[in-house]
Amino acid sequence: MAPEPTSSAHRETGTEDRHRAPGAENGHPRPGAEELPRLGLTRGRVVATLVFVASALAFLYFVLPKLLGLHQTWHRIEHGNAWWLGVAFVLDLASFFAYVALFRGVFVRGDSRIDWSESYQITMAGLAATRLFAAAGAGGVALTAWAVRRSGMPARTVATRIVAFMVLLYGVYMATLVLAGLGLFVGVIPGGGSFAITVLPAIFGAVVIVLFLGIALVPGDVERAIAPWAASKRRGARVGYRLATASATGSSGVRTALELVRERDISVIGAIAWWALNIGMLWACFHAFGASPPKGVIVMAYFVGMFGNTLPVPGGIGGVDGGMIGAFTAFGVDVELSIVAVLAYRAFAFWLPTLPGAVAYLQLRRTVHRWGAEPPGVFRGASEATS
Repeated sequence: MAPEPTSSAHRETGTEDRHRAPGAENGHPRPGAEELPRLGLTRGRVVATLVFVASALAFLYFVLPKLLGLHQTWHRIEHGNAWWLGVAFVLDLASFFAYVALFRGVFVRGDSRIDWSESYQITMAGLAATRLFAAAGAGGVALTAWAVRRSGMPARTVATRIVAFMVLLYGVYMATLVLAGLGLFVGVIPGGGSFAITVLPAIFGAVVIVLFLGIALVPGDVERAIAPWAASKRRGARVGYRLATASATGSSGVRTALELVRERDISVIGAIAWWALNIGMLWACFHAFGASPPKGVIVMAYFVGMFGNTLPVPGGIGGVDGGMIGAFTAFGVDVELSIVAVLAYRAFAFWLPTLPGAVAYLQLRRTVHRWGAEPPGVFRGASEATS
């Protein structure tokens, strides 16, 4: 397990955890003291989600090709090269291991109840929640936070490490938008592309990177500095204190991620591998149904299409598919080839983690129950890992 960087460890634990869970003692939660996150898992919502997914898939696979006059699309899907589809399947499996490795590198530092099996359960259940529920992956984040808290980690440390995890994962996303977009536009990377499909996403990525680097400058104890003002019990003071607390947590998380990068922690490779293996799946799907576009085009169209995950639909169904197909079309890729390749990729990316993720969720519930039955122990978090 990777050691906790000294400076980030101090930032994670230097501010008192003021939001203790019921049953917490000395800032550390008692395992079993918190309930499942409220994901709105009512019977009606589950049925509505399944109906939506089935309807969206039927539209994408049957109706869309007919609307575009691409009558041979389904025929091409049925006759894809099995060897290349097998490569996509293997790359998808490998991406899960990369995701678990990134999770362990960020969350499992120092003594922890979370071993490799628990890491698999948390990450796969989180991926399934991300696929099945909307709100840009908030379901997966909530499930991950709940599980890690139940392992005995303090709430402030959980929040900081979730921010660090997301910064590492999406930092690769934004950096690739900048490098690939500018590279394609100026011709350093083969594939071409208009200003709108290359430079505009690159500008967006650069703005996000600058924004988060700015967040890293916020002092980690800023809420302590304004505590006397917040004690006035005025509504504005309370809101300001909550914003200051969120900013301090975000700042600590960004600095923790930067510390891992500076120390060349091997878990950072997990973030790069997660995206690379998913893009490799899409590349293999193109080969399964014909010729593949230039690799730079695949990378850029993939990331532009992934903006569809922000739409309030389960798993970005329709938004991601349409975004990728539209991006490939903007790069001049054959529409029919784009449709079959993207739909095949999405079949792997959506269903392969969803089904085992549901099983992992049931296993995780049993694991959390076991944690709750164990004698309460002190979680030795960031500060202990550096002693």
